Amino acid sequence: MLDEFKQNGLSIDDVVSRLRDLPYEDLDFAKVDHHRAIRKGFPEVVFGQGKSPAQIASIAAAHLEKADTLLVTRASSEAYQAVKSGAADDATYDELARTIVVDRRTDPNLVSGVAVLCAGTADLPVAMEAVVTAELMGCKVERVFDVGVAGLHRLLVHVPTMRESSALVVVAGMEGALPSVVGGLVDVPIIAVPTSVGYGASFDGLAALLAMLNSCAPGVGVVNIDNGFGAGYLAATITLTAKRRQARAED
Repeated sequence: MLDEFKQNGLSIDDVVSRLRDLPYEDLDFAKVDHHRAIRKGFPEVVFGQGKSPAQIASIAAAHLEKADTLLVTRASSEAYQAVKSGAADDATYDELARTIVVDRRTDPNLVSGVAVLCAGTADLPVAMEAVVTAELMGCKVERVFDVGVAGLHRLLVHVPTMRESSALVVVAGMEGALPSVVGGLVDVPIIAVPTSVGYGASFDGLAALLAMLNSCAPGVGVVNIDNGFGAGYLAATITLTAKRRQARAED
C-alpha cells in the first residue's frame, strides 16, 4: 500500500480508507483480523466448525480483500459452495482434510523442510490438515503415511527423509506410540498430534494424548487432539524461521 502511494497509485484518501479497517474489520458476528499477517507473517485462519456457510462466505470475502491466501479449517462441503459462489470462485476444497483454500500467490517459492507422518490411514484427515496448512504457509511438505508401530519396517525406509527435515509432524491415534519411536531416530523437532482414532479405551484420543505427553524421547512437543492445523502451522513456522535466519546470516 505504501509502495502504491509512493508511486502515485493511491491518494491520501485511499490510504486512509484502507487503514480504517486495520487492525480488524467488524462484520457484527465476526471481527476479521487484517493485521494478523503483519504480526504473525501469515493471515488469519478461519475455523469453520460452528459457523454457518453464509458466515464463512462473508468472512472469506472480507478476508480476501486484504490477503492473497485464505485457509478455512473444519469446513463442510456446504461452506465450500458458499465461499465459491459468494466470495471466491477460485476456492478449492480438500474433502479429506476438510479445508477450503484460496491461493492467489504468483510465485510461492516453497521452502523444503517439513515432513508429515501418520500412523494409519484413519489418521489421514488430521495429517492432511497439517499438510494443507504448511503448504499454504510456504513449505514443501514430504508425506509419509501409514507407517505405524505395528509394522516398523514401513517407517525405517523413510529415516533419511526424516533426518533431512527441519520439523516433523507425527500423527497417531490408538496408543500414540509413533512420535516416541520417531523421536529416538532423529535430531529434529517433532510435533506430535494425537487423534481420536481408536477403540473404547482410547477415550477419543485421550490415551494417545497422555502417551505423547509422557514420551521418554526428547525433542517431542504435543498439540491438542486432532489439531492438524496447529501442528502444520508450528512446523512451517520452525522451518520458515530457520530459513529467514540463514538468509540473514548469508547476507
